Amino acid sequence: MQGAPGKRIAWLPTLVAKRQDTLRAGHLRFAREAPWSGVLHCFVLDCSGSMLGGQRLALAKGLLIALFDRAGASRAEAALVCFGGAGADLRFGPAVPRWWNERWLRPVGGGGGTPLASGVRQAAQVLELSARRKPAQQRWLWILTDGRSSDQPVRPRHADEVVFVDFERAAIRLGRCRTLADAWGAALFAPDELIA
Repeated sequence: MQGAPGKRIAWLPTLVAKRQDTLRAGHLRFAREAPWSGVLHCFVLDCSGSMLGGQRLALAKGLLIALFDRAGASRAEAALVCFGGAGADLRFGPAVPRWWNERWLRPVGGGGGTPLASGVRQAAQVLELSARRKPAQQRWLWILTDGRSSDQPVRPRHADEVVFVDFERAAIRLGRCRTLADAWGAALFAPDELIA
């Protein structure tokens, strides 16, 4: 993603490159010069019972609204996959979220198990279809979860960048988001690191 400087800094790739370091010039990433190809942000939201504790699901929904607003402002496409209970389903997109707001997320409830692998499989299908339709499109996969799953899904082949947003807040942490992020070469953030 690093390359010849363009006119505009691409902040999300820059934050991924920066990780926990102090921001330096070497971390800067610049917007690609092929605006026709666009960007897809595929969000995978954990709606399991464990996300209901400590208002984690409510926090995730709030963060999701902010991320959808950013996608819409930059004319990027977005998709939303929700997983919980027995499976996963595509709730939105891929499309440019022109009228996205909290009314879309209010009916998304929580409960049941954490079928992370189902959520990742559903997202992989969205990303694969996007790769066929728009091969030059840059595809981001965002996984918002507390990691309370024993699933070990495989990194989707068509995800150019992956970001885990770790909502785990238990006194004894399992650290599964960090384990998966390390295995996938993905960025890992706490929710408050993305709210600005």
